[in-house]
Amino acid sequence: MAEIRFAGYGGQGIIRSGIIVGKGASIFDNKFATMSQAFGPEARGGACSSQLVISENKILYPYVTRPDIFVVMSQEAYEKFEPELKEDGLLLYDSDLVKLKKKREKIKLYPIPATRFAEELGNRIIANVVMLGFFTAVTKLVSKEGMEKAVADSVPPRFKELNLKAFNKGFQHAQDGN
Repeated sequence: MAEIRFAGYGGQGIIRSGIIVGKGASIFDNKFATMSQAFGPEARGGACSSQLVISENKILYPYVTRPDIFVVMSQEAYEKFEPELKEDGLLLYDSDLVKLKKKREKIKLYPIPATRFAEELGNRIIANVVMLGFFTAVTKLVSKEGMEKAVADSVPPRFKELNLKAFNKGFQHAQDGN
């Protein structure tokens, strides 16, 4: 079982990221997944998060208690949620938007310039999908095929190709060893 928190600011697709990973795991990889979400009253611009539990077995408690994996795309979200990450957890972060404060010894760090890659592909709004590709390659919790199907199934048809390019950019970045 893995507990995951995606966090950033409203408008970055943080909630959608949780939905896509949950869909990839449960619908396309036949695993069990639950998702919950939280965002401040500001909605766009304020810190928001989605929490996901993925398991091979039925999930008895559907909420994240202490994340094994923290995927973060804003400084505010990093500062708010990083202390909850397990001591030996994985921290995936947008290296252009998040500057690490103190580094805990056992946490494994995985930086990616997701927003910069999205801008290079033509639209910074797909930075979350770049991050999803990276997440998929680093964690191996959901198959690449399952995630590609979930991404394609979660975006309007006219943006499908761009989103799959973004996903593969992030996936390849992880494959190349950052």
